[in-house]
Amino acid sequence: MGMELLAAAHLDAFYDADTGTRAARHQLEQLVLFLPHAAAIDAFQHWVYTRPDEASDRAARDAAWLAQHRRLCPGVDWSGLEADRAALWQRRLHVFELPFYYIEYAIAGLGAVRLHRRALAEPAAAVADLRRALALGARARLPDLFAAAGLYFGTDRNTVRRAAAACRELLDL
Repeated sequence: MGMELLAAAHLDAFYDADTGTRAARHQLEQLVLFLPHAAAIDAFQHWVYTRPDEASDRAARDAAWLAQHRRLCPGVDWSGLEADRAALWQRRLHVFELPFYYIEYAIAGLGAVRLHRRALAEPAAAVADLRRALALGARARLPDLFAAAGLYFGTDRNTVRRAAAACRELLDL
């Protein structure tokens, strides 16, 4: 995700300026839309695995999913599509095959926003630090990989708020 945002600054090498700008903006917009959905998936999985008796009931699962999705993904009119919304979580293979893995994409997205902002301010240092972090591979813990890339690792409310503010700022450019 970080590489996708870094590459956005160089799309003019392949496309006209307007198309490159729209593609870069679209990439960031998709990340903004993805983050609350990923949080809803994660919260739903926590509910499923901490309440197995309730989770065995289809209506309870739907209600639990809808509660998380309404809380974390407000602002979309699902009128006439209520059944689709209730089943939305089922489209994520991760829920069935890789429990609690989906949140890693959200963590990567938060890091991508930080990397993108850093690269706008100091591109050479951001890329050099990213390369250093990537060279560590699976030998390092995630917080250490973020630190090696010159990025703060966190998933707390304030960190997410700062990432959201950064996205707003980037999309307002």
